[in-house]
Amino acid sequence: MQAVTLGPAGTYSHRAARAVADDVAFRESVTSIVQAVADGSFERGVVPIENSIEGSVTESLDAVANSDVSVVQEIVTPIRHALLAQSANFDVVASHSQALAQCRSYLEENYPDAKLEAVASTARGVERARADPSVAGIGHPDNVGDDLEIIAEDIQDQSSNATRFLVIAPESARSDAGGKSSLVVYPNANYPGLLLELLEAFAERDINLSRIESRPSGNRLGDYLFHIDADAGLYEERMQEALEEVEGIARNGWVRVLGSYDTRHVLY
Repeated sequence: MQAVTLGPAGTYSHRAARAVADDVAFRESVTSIVQAVADGSFERGVVPIENSIEGSVTESLDAVANSDVSVVQEIVTPIRHALLAQSANFDVVASHSQALAQCRSYLEENYPDAKLEAVASTARGVERARADPSVAGIGHPDNVGDDLEIIAEDIQDQSSNATRFLVIAPESARSDAGGKSSLVVYPNANYPGLLLELLEAFAERDINLSRIESRPSGNRLGDYLFHIDADAGLYEERMQEALEEVEGIARNGWVRVLGSYDTRHVLY
């Protein structure tokens, strides 16, 4: 099986994808990864969906909501950031925007004058550091290689820093088995108590929601869809009943059921 994820080699996404497949290909954006799985080019894709410090990865939420894919597994892995450079003399720190944000306090305290440069991935930032002695990258310490130095390790602002990745597959691979389910709900409506109705569909059946997040629908200002993660499998009768009620609430819009899956914790 071949999986596709954010590249180049050495990203945290790459590290997570190796738990799914030995053969890993790369793309430069989450949207292109999701599209490559949706059109059948790859059997699996691995995309970051949520970080314990910076929250949700909105590009992933939007790409999954707008594509015909399923979620077949989630991978949770700790994130260890290191500052990598050719020497301690650099003017620019380059990394993915999420990594820069996760190290914000460290950078402000230790390198307040450094220019922060957002690039496509942590590995791209490390590549910039290899090519330019005035640039430092933020990435996993294993990416140091022979031509860089580890200037500092564990520079993330919280020691509990972890990222949740979704393993996506074509829609045909959707499963009802697993202890957790994800769905996207577009009610195409806006009235007092709408969100409460959605929440009560699960609460009345003793289903815990581990995450609910609104995102703009893109259709008009003030119009939203909802990403919901529920701690129940689609095979469960209570979940089936909740889903039926949600579909009734969203009768003027749509509900996209991404599937049920289990969580895998991967330590590096």
